[in-house]
Amino acid sequence: MGLRTKTALVIAGTAAIVATLIGLLVHQLTGEDQRRNAARAADARLVEAVGDYAAGTDGGALVNPPDLPAALRRTVTGRPVRATFLQRDGGSGAPVLWAATRSGHDVLAVRRSYAPQARALADLDRVLLGSGASVTALGCVLGVVAAAGVGRRIAASADTAQRIADGDLTDRVRPRGTDEIARLGAAVNTMADALSARLEAERQVTADIAHELRTPVAGLVTAVGLLPPGRPAELVSGGVDTLRSLVENVLEVARLDVPGVELAQCEEIRTGALAHRAAASAGGDVEVVVRREVAVTTDPRRVERVLANLITNARLHGAPPVTLEVDGAALRVRDHGPGFPAELLSHGPRRFRTGARERGAGIGLGLTIVSGQARVLDARVTYENPADGGAAAVVDLAPGSP
Repeated sequence: MGLRTKTALVIAGTAAIVATLIGLLVHQLTGEDQRRNAARAADARLVEAVGDYAAGTDGGALVNPPDLPAALRRTVTGRPVRATFLQRDGGSGAPVLWAATRSGHDVLAVRRSYAPQARALADLDRVLLGSGASVTALGCVLGVVAAAGVGRRIAASADTAQRIADGDLTDRVRPRGTDEIARLGAAVNTMADALSARLEAERQVTADIAHELRTPVAGLVTAVGLLPPGRPAELVSGGVDTLRSLVENVLEVARLDVPGVELAQCEEIRTGALAHRAAASAGGDVEVVVRREVAVTTDPRRVERVLANLITNARLHGAPPVTLEVDGAALRVRDHGPGFPAELLSHGPRRFRTGARERGAGIGLGLTIVSGQARVLDARVTYENPADGGAAAVVDLAPGSP
């Protein structure tokens, strides 16, 4: 049950409770007032009838009536008082109001039908019931309207927070008013500003470190070329190549983090040709399967970079055979290893989080570069674990695919 529904039900329930309490109070007060007025009128009639009885005339008083309620008879017999009694069932089904007193050894009484008052009270109850139902319905409508307004504001803040979490650090909530929801929106904006500043600082530090490393790494590459041939030279050369590749990857991630720095140089090319070029640049044993190829307008160099990174990731963390399938504008890199980890499938690649199937391999820059280059290309990259095993990454170059 959503917040809007809960808010509407609370307001409608409150309106129903208030209407019920007011209706019960009005019913009780009106009933007591009716009985008090009717008893006063019956007592006045009894006084007249007793005076007429004392004067020897017939004033309409009932002398020792056999159907006088027992409780009223005991009251007036025990002491010389006048009393009234409302008999709910007067024999004919209608209520009767009695007034009685003792005169000598006789009990004198008058009786009046209480049906008009009972009907008036029943009519009042129907009016109160209808009014209560109307108030409850109005409260329900107002509750829905109020809940919809509150729900829209909260949903807008939640949607903005989700977009920020998905990477759009420029999005902001537009708070209205000074209530708690507006404070929530302001807090989301403050969080986004702090997150953006932290990521920018991280990007700048990463880029600065990579720039500082480029010169000594270039020197190492030159120095390695001067080493005499042999196994030690091969080991040093491999380590230097790995370090140079890492530095270049870090610089590329830093550039991709800044909007507008990297721009696609588009040209028309067929997806089959793209696949073969990417497989050749990645090197190694990669089977290219062209099921259906189309012409796309994209940046071939960046697409090759994306596919080469996906093929490298499949080789490192998957198992052969590694295939590159072409189906129209979709290019699918598939391996037959243990599959992508659940965290990557849920949240996508994250910088300095490895996409390896096992802990402790890599720092996750390859797939981060894939995501950044895909944004520049306006392409979509999805990751999945096929039902028959392995892992698959699909690059969709169709326009509007994201």
